[in-house]
Amino acid sequence: MSNILIKNATIVNEGESFRGDLLIKDELISAIGSPGQIIKPSGAQIIDASGLMLIPGVIDDQVHFREPGLTYKGDIFSETRAAAAGGITSFMDMPNTIPQTVTIEALNEKYSIGSENSLINYSFYIGATNNNLDEIMKADPAMVCGIKLFMGSSTGNMLVDNEKTLHELFSRAALPVAAHCEDEPTIRKNSEAFRQKYGDDIPVSMHPLIRSREACFLSSSRAIALAKEHNTRLHILHLSTADEMKLFSNELPLEEKRITSEVCVHHLWFDDSYYDELGTKIKWNPAIKTKYDRESLVNGVSKDLIDIIATDHAPHTKEEKLNTYFKAPSGGPLVQHSLPAMLELWHKKIFSIEKIVEKMCHNPAILFNIKERGFIREGYKADLCLIRPDDPWTVSKENILYKCGWSPFEGTTFRSKVVMTFVNGTPIYNKGVFNEEYRGQRLMFER
Repeated sequence: MSNILIKNATIVNEGESFRGDLLIKDELISAIGSPGQIIKPSGAQIIDASGLMLIPGVIDDQVHFREPGLTYKGDIFSETRAAAAGGITSFMDMPNTIPQTVTIEALNEKYSIGSENSLINYSFYIGATNNNLDEIMKADPAMVCGIKLFMGSSTGNMLVDNEKTLHELFSRAALPVAAHCEDEPTIRKNSEAFRQKYGDDIPVSMHPLIRSREACFLSSSRAIALAKEHNTRLHILHLSTADEMKLFSNELPLEEKRITSEVCVHHLWFDDSYYDELGTKIKWNPAIKTKYDRESLVNGVSKDLIDIIATDHAPHTKEEKLNTYFKAPSGGPLVQHSLPAMLELWHKKIFSIEKIVEKMCHNPAILFNIKERGFIREGYKADLCLIRPDDPWTVSKENILYKCGWSPFEGTTFRSKVVMTFVNGTPIYNKGVFNEEYRGQRLMFER
């Protein structure tokens, strides 16, 4: 442990941007002050951040890091390394691994893997099935981020479709229920209709018609109705349609909301006009839909109908993705490029930098009640990211860090670059160099 004094940064925090200095002492933010106000402690390292922005580390509430069982696609070490290069300091990982994380034993095993292999801070969801409610109830709300509920089947089928189970889960859940919402009967009906028309070689541009806006709206509406009936703490993952915006409200502060929502970076960046160019590389569940849907999601973020921005990082090998429609799995790698992509939308004046920090850093901490993270505050863990706002770079095979080796952003030039990422006060990423000996901490929750 050591002291680090970051000087002359543009600090972006809690709706404000201001020039200042910040002192890290061991794991914590020790002091925040105007330039020159903080006296340098003896032996402290000084980082001159002139011309750089300092933000809280990004907290990603939805990733699939593929360990255990699918580590040929990605693993906790490889993907947290990529995440650190993208300014992400904490993640929450999904349960559709092999074995599925649907028991306390499997959950504890993932925490053990995280403690051994994660460069950044970590938490893991316990997954819901049609018959594991007793296991779910054993999860400690202070130590587990949430319950993952698939109300539509996706990669690694964990569909929960038993009505009695759904009511019991929503009535008894002591953790936030994070739901993937797509109506399975609608998807199956659409799939069969398009299969009859095209056979197995369905154009990927049909994906948003198969996994349609109707499928999303029906399922999201159903989840919200259940949550309202049972007063459940519900979080709807990866919204993809304009229609779903009418289901959410900005009338309450986030701390008081019982029903919250998320959008992913790819639904803010891509629309269905990209399918011809990128094909199955941008096949996600829920599907990327129209320009109108994308613009409605952007508006939903701006108006606080949508509470957080995440990635749904889900790597597959290039060989798997470059397959025919039904054989190509859904999902793609994003953690290295999510913050640069959002900063590009800031350059384009679509979002303010303060709004990006709110949705990617502050609000995940508020929404999940994460202890002492997500803000630049004295006494909080020093999870931080330094950004050079004007330093163009192009995504290429040579600088992609995902184990799968590809990105839907390959060939894209971003204007802003992550310079340094600090996890609990330790520089994990510094201008392309990693501290691969450090290990992150388990996230704790004030519940």
